[in-house]
Amino acid sequence: MPLTEQQVRDALRQVHFPGYSRDIVSFGFVKSVAIRGGDVYVLVELTTRDPSIASRIQLESEEALQSLPGVGRVTVQVAAAVPPAHTPSTLPPAQRIEGVKHVIAVGSGKGGVGKSTVAVNLACALQALGLKVGLLDADIYGPTVPKMLGALDEPTVTGEKINPVEKYGLKLMSMALLMDPSQAVIWRGPMIMKTMQQFIREVNWAPLDVLVVDLPPGTGDAQISLSQLLVLDGAVVVTTPQEVAMEVVRRGLTMFEKVNVRVLGLVENMSYYVCPHCGGRDEVFGHDGARQLGVPVLFRLPLNAEVRACGDRGEPLLRALPKSDAAQAFQQGAETIWRQLQ
Repeated sequence: MPLTEQQVRDALRQVHFPGYSRDIVSFGFVKSVAIRGGDVYVLVELTTRDPSIASRIQLESEEALQSLPGVGRVTVQVAAAVPPAHTPSTLPPAQRIEGVKHVIAVGSGKGGVGKSTVAVNLACALQALGLKVGLLDADIYGPTVPKMLGALDEPTVTGEKINPVEKYGLKLMSMALLMDPSQAVIWRGPMIMKTMQQFIREVNWAPLDVLVVDLPPGTGDAQISLSQLLVLDGAVVVTTPQEVAMEVVRRGLTMFEKVNVRVLGLVENMSYYVCPHCGGRDEVFGHDGARQLGVPVLFRLPLNAEVRACGDRGEPLLRALPKSDAAQAFQQGAETIWRQLQ
């Protein structure tokens, strides 16, 4: 039987972009396939700063196609473009995701304040309200959300779009689900922008009531890219009470203000510690630091080993300890946020 284009594309699904579990077909790099007799001609277009990647993909593609029964001469042309340093004029206007009613971002001015912990458990708390919820891990350099949810499956592909992994009733997408865990992501701004576009436009999110986006710490490319690409209905900023954290949070609040994103409120994490033996309360990192920022505090979370342990073992706090003070705080915060979105 003569070769078909579908057979060729299926064979090319064996070829992965270096460092990723995703193949060149689902990435959209295979631009054309032509078959004449038994001869096969393929055009692959990709963007990379590493010239060795193009030759590697060409070699692996040719090897994959030569294994097809009845194939003759195989020609694979790989066109590799170098990403431009800056492309602000090509940005499309911010849009909504079809089938997603609301999008909120969870951010922080600095790392280590528990932002991802808040994003994961807040998404679970919103889902507990009977809502359809998705969780986008936009921390390209240090994605941790899949581990906190115990999500190990790779995303599947339907047509040219990615199906998010589902865990605990949440739809989940993260760079950690696509890359080799032993590889580091060493990208400049344009590559981050491209990845954010794919996570927003090329993932089957719908239908959702809320998409929660876990931002990386700081006020860099990922945060700016997201606000330029996607209409955000609000942001939740995570902090700890100490004075040094407040200075950084102020810069984060200013960033959201400049990109016209409404701040729904603050979450003060590690707000206090309660001794499990005597019940005494110790405000380790200070008292009411978030109050001085002039932004409503949605809820305060205690410094609690169980919160950390739940994240490490991949089980949300609301599932493991639904009656705990921290779980109840997340639930009340989710209710407050949902009322603001209406």
